[in-house]
Amino acid sequence: MKYIVLSAAAALAASASVPAFAQDGEPFTGPRAGITMGFDKIQGDEGFSYGVNAGYDIGVAPRITIGPEVTLGDATTDSATTDVSRDLTASVRAGYVVTPKVLAFAKVGYTNTRFEPVAGGNYSLEGVRYGGGLEYAVTPKTYISAEYQRTEYESNFGGRDAGVVGIGYRF
Repeated sequence: MKYIVLSAAAALAASASVPAFAQDGEPFTGPRAGITMGFDKIQGDEGFSYGVNAGYDIGVAPRITIGPEVTLGDATTDSATTDVSRDLTASVRAGYVVTPKVLAFAKVGYTNTRFEPVAGGNYSLEGVRYGGGLEYAVTPKTYISAEYQRTEYESNFGGRDAGVVGIGYRF
C-alpha cells in the first residue's frame, strides 16, 4: 500500500513541469509550505498536534488542482503507557476552487507514526490517512487552512482523529 501511494506522489511531483490549465493569477497552484496545529485523539487519549507540511499543487483543469504533499508532525497525545511521537505522511491532495479565495480539498495517503512506550524503546505503525478541509487565500502568497484528518492504522490498532488549522506560504 505504501509503495502505491509513494509512487503516485512521485509521479505527480515529476509531472510538475506540465503547464497548468488554471487561470493566470490562480492563488492555489505551485509550491507551498506551512505549519499546522490542533486537536489530536487516538484510542481515547487527547492531546495537541503540531507539524510542518510542503506540497505542490498543479492546475489540471479550470478550478481543479491536484498534487503531492508531505508532512512531518508530532503530538502531546500520551497515555499511561505510551507517548505518541513522530508522524510522517505522504499524500495526494485534490482541490476545487469554490471562489477565487477559497479552495475545498480532499487528500489520502500513507502515514507512519512512532510510539514510545514509557518502559523504553519504540515502535512504528503504518496506516492510511484521509481527510479534507478548506484553504483561504489571505493574499496571493499566504493562506490559512482548516482540516479534518482520519488515520486508520494496521494490526487492528484503531484510528486517530485530528482537527488542525494552519498558515502557509506559496512560492
